[in-house]
Amino acid sequence: MNSARLRAALVGLLMVVSFVVAAAWKPTAKLADQRPKVVLETMFPKKFGEWVTDDNLPVQLVSPDTAALLNKIYNQTLSRSYVNAKGERIMLSVAYGGDQSDGTRAHRPEVCYPAQGFQLLDSTTGTLRGAHEGMRVRRLVAKLGGRNEPITYWTVIGERVTITGTEAKLAQLSYSVRGLIPDGMLVRVSSIDNDVQAAFKAQQGFINQLGQAISPDVRSTVMGSADSAQGAKR
Repeated sequence: MNSARLRAALVGLLMVVSFVVAAAWKPTAKLADQRPKVVLETMFPKKFGEWVTDDNLPVQLVSPDTAALLNKIYNQTLSRSYVNAKGERIMLSVAYGGDQSDGTRAHRPEVCYPAQGFQLLDSTTGTLRGAHEGMRVRRLVAKLGGRNEPITYWTVIGERVTITGTEAKLAQLSYSVRGLIPDGMLVRVSSIDNDVQAAFKAQQGFINQLGQAISPDVRSTVMGSADSAQGAKR
C-alpha cells in the first residue's frame, strides 16, 4: 500500500473511531428526570422574609419579541415584582430549561439587554455574603434613557453555578461524559435605581432571603450545590 492510500486509510479509521467515541459519550438520560419536578410558579414563593409580590404591577422585563424567543428556548419562565415595607422594589426573572444542550443555553443579560437598546455601563463578577456565602454572581449596570438598572444574575447548569459561557459549557460537558443531559436555570434580579451600590446591597439581601425560603429539595437547582460554591473560593 502506497503512502497516499495509507494516509487515506488512517483518516478513515480515525473518522470511524471518532464517530464511535462521540456516540458512546452522547448523553441519553436527562438529569431533570432524576430530580424533583421544577414548577417555577410554586418553587419561588410569592412572600418571603420582608418581601411580597406586587400583583398590581405587571413585570415586562423583556420586549415581546424577546419574550417569545425565550418561551421557545425554555420550558418555563417566570417574572415577578417584589416590594418591601421600605418601598424598595426588586424585579425577579427566571428561565428554566430541562435540556441545556447547545441549542438551549441560557440567554444571558449581556445579550438580551443590548438587543433591546440598553447600554451596558458595567460588568463585574462577585460573590454573595451571608446565607449564601461564596456563591458567585455577575453584576451588570444597564441604562436606557433615564432608566438605570443594576442587575445581579447567575446560571445553574445541573447543580453548578456558572457565570460565563465557558463555565457553562464545561459544566455541560462534565455531565455529558457521565451520560447525562443537564437542566439549566437563569435567575436574574434587578431594580431601577441610580444608586448602584444601594441597589446591589438590597439585591443581595433579597437573594439571601429568597434562597432560604426555597424548599431544600430544589434549592440546588436554583442556587447550585454548596460544593460548587466552595470550589469557586479555593
